[in-house]
Amino acid sequence: MLKEFQKFIMRGNVLDLAVGIIIGAAFTTIVNSLVNDIIMPPIGWLLGGVDFSGIVITLPASPLAAADAAPVTINVGMFINTIINFLIVAFAVFLLVRSVNNMMERFKKQEEVKPAAPAGPTTEEKLVAAIDKLNKYLETK
Repeated sequence: MLKEFQKFIMRGNVLDLAVGIIIGAAFTTIVNSLVNDIIMPPIGWLLGGVDFSGIVITLPASPLAAADAAPVTINVGMFINTIINFLIVAFAVFLLVRSVNNMMERFKKQEEVKPAAPAGPTTEEKLVAAIDKLNKYLETK
């Protein structure tokens, strides 16, 4: 069972998947920083200084909550940031898939354009070859 597990782990697909997950995690932090530090501040500035991460809906205190309990909030701004993160990642994946598909189409077209196999001898060439063969046969007799 240990050898079977080792074969499974060493298969190319598993290693590719592991690399993809690691790169995806790193890419997520880059996208989060891009949205939170680069994209959202100018959008908030254009909208009059709105900080999306600070947009919250505060729910009224629950009668069952302790008197000193922190207020419960719905973080609408964080949700907006998450949606923008998703759209950026989805667009990046779209561009990647689109470029891979274009590359595959180019390779497919190159395979189709490959020169055709050389044509066989023409009818005249076949007749000449047959006559030569017959002449050689008759010379040996």
